[in-house]
Amino acid sequence: RQNNIETALCEALHLANIERNGDIVTMTSYAPMLAKEGYTQWNPDLIYFNNTEVKPTVGYYIQKLYGQNSGNEYIPTKIHISNNNPEIKKRIASSIVQDNKTGDIIIKLINILPMTTKTVIDLSGIKISETTAYRAVLKGNLENKEAKPEESTIQVGQNFDYEMPAHSFTVIRIKTKN
Repeated sequence: RQNNIETALCEALHLANIERNGDIVTMTSYAPMLAKEGYTQWNPDLIYFNNTEVKPTVGYYIQKLYGQNSGNEYIPTKIHISNNNPEIKKRIASSIVQDNKTGDIIIKLINILPMTTKTVIDLSGIKISETTAYRAVLKGNLENKEAKPEESTIQVGQNFDYEMPAHSFTVIRIKTKN
């Protein structure tokens, strides 16, 4: 398969499940990681290179966002959607963790559906210290092989609405009171 938005979002879904089971799965590894263009033994690889440049794939950016936004405490979550079709539910996932070193709450949202999906994020019981949070969104056409995350900020609160863009992976990092 190609390393594009579609395969990268499938990897993000898999990583959300791994993060949810972090008490059992302590590490993961992408294999193969590096491949010289024209000398590959299988596809896809995470990072391609030639004699003059390094070419990270869309999957690389998913792995990077997970690595930079990992937590050590999983916060159980549920996604409620209006359509109860099991095939629809398989294409949306979330993971909320807390980084005990920084106190940050890290929300990861995956939407493989071809439409924007509205969600309500309920952080009742968590003391948020700032109403502006970091956000990174990787999105695009399923066949896109060049997508990179776009970083910005978002307004957050104890409860807030968020629209997951079609074919997207979103990371929201919220500061809390320690």
